[in-house]
Amino acid sequence: SLFLLPPHYSCPGAQADGVCVFKCLLNRDTECCRVGKESILITLGYSSALLKFESPADLSSFSNTLKRCRNEKKESSVFSQRTEEASAVQYFQFYGCISQQQNMMQDFVRTATYHRAILQNHTDFRDKVVLDVGCGSGILSFFAVQAGARRVYAVEASSVAQYAELLVKNNHLSDKIIVVPGKIEDISLPEAVDVIISEPMGYMLFNERMLESYLHSKKWLKANGMMFPTFGDIHLAPFSDEQLYMEHYSRANFWYQQCFYGVNLSSLRGAAVDEYFRQPIVDTFDFRILMARTVKYTVNFMDSEEADLHRVEIPFVFQLTQSGLVHGLAFWFDVAFVGSLVTVWLSTAPTEPLTHWYQVRCLLHTPLFAKEGETLSGNVLFVANRRQSYDIQIVALINQTGFRSGNILDLKNPFFSQYECTQSPHMKSTPQLKTLDTVTLDFLIKNTKNKKPLPSYYNVSRGLYSKHHVSIVIFEKHKEKNTGNQTRNSLAETGK
Repeated sequence: SLFLLPPHYSCPGAQADGVCVFKCLLNRDTECCRVGKESILITLGYSSALLKFESPADLSSFSNTLKRCRNEKKESSVFSQRTEEASAVQYFQFYGCISQQQNMMQDFVRTATYHRAILQNHTDFRDKVVLDVGCGSGILSFFAVQAGARRVYAVEASSVAQYAELLVKNNHLSDKIIVVPGKIEDISLPEAVDVIISEPMGYMLFNERMLESYLHSKKWLKANGMMFPTFGDIHLAPFSDEQLYMEHYSRANFWYQQCFYGVNLSSLRGAAVDEYFRQPIVDTFDFRILMARTVKYTVNFMDSEEADLHRVEIPFVFQLTQSGLVHGLAFWFDVAFVGSLVTVWLSTAPTEPLTHWYQVRCLLHTPLFAKEGETLSGNVLFVANRRQSYDIQIVALINQTGFRSGNILDLKNPFFSQYECTQSPHMKSTPQLKTLDTVTLDFLIKNTKNKKPLPSYYNVSRGLYSKHHVSIVIFEKHKEKNTGNQTRNSLAETGK
């Protein structure tokens, strides 16, 4: 730290007796340059400070001190210790894009739920000091001010912090919202806070490991402080989906070719199957494919420590409600905002409106046949890695028959089923669905007698569909009068 004191204080140790007129944090990336014989310009985040000294000798002395500070080897932060540098660079570069901030902000369920949770618990924010961890565009900080917060520290490590600063300035809230560039593990705040807000959830709740940064931020939380969200539940259930399993398996058929431009590829087919099955599948599905009631695992953010998320083991016992093949386990999560006035839930369940988190399914290498009433037991193990994600190990057993299966998956490398996606380093963006062509849209409009609107997340005006979703919508519209075969014939007539 660099302290500048009034002239009659000769050393930083004397600052406790007077007033510090200037303070900043220095590191190896601090930029500075001399201006004339008695001044130096220092860049601090997205601002600069021009310091003028009484004499060239004072400036020279200060410059030497500054060089020593910049050359000192700083101990690596908690974040750096758990994260590969290449992964961190990709991560912050991705979230520095305005387009990605837009993707998240346009997730109506996400943004509206946060807005409701904060505004409906306005007594928890009125005249309080708030910390926004990973503020991005700063939207949650604005919500906190709308609820009456006295001051908000908006911490953001990516370059989008400069845009958050611009939004704060143009909304005339510079006296309320202070944007702090940097990682929460590295920055320093001048005071403790009453409330911490953040959106730290990734796919399957844990992906991106931002939950650990969220828990780390509790070092700035007062003893009676609050956290929004307060706790999270991850749900899992067995599912049966023969089509998904075969589609995933057939992706490796490319490597069956024995004469691909004269090259035999078949020796890599086994490796391709292994790699594809290591990919968790991000999509949405009809909840009726689920074969049992869910098992829930809760993470209480108020009580949990960072180390608790390095290894998460979830045992399960399911009593199957239908017979069939168990192809894998489906996952989704809910988070709760427990306020003084009301508790608000954000759910990513398949029975709820779709969010940019979708749901995630993990296939078993070998499906397990089971009858209704039999039990499926085992466990799911999440092991954190330095790529800001998790390795997932699943072991499953049909107790009555002894049949066993499992899989090891890489959450850092998911597969988006049915979607054409712009994939990010950490896959938190909203997949871009295929555009609905005019022929199919015309078929929908002309042949639909049921005047009820489509579900909100199948919005025709946006023209964003997958073929799978279109066929589902058509079937639902015709199911009262037509059989499934008649519907398929209608589809065949249109060539779609």
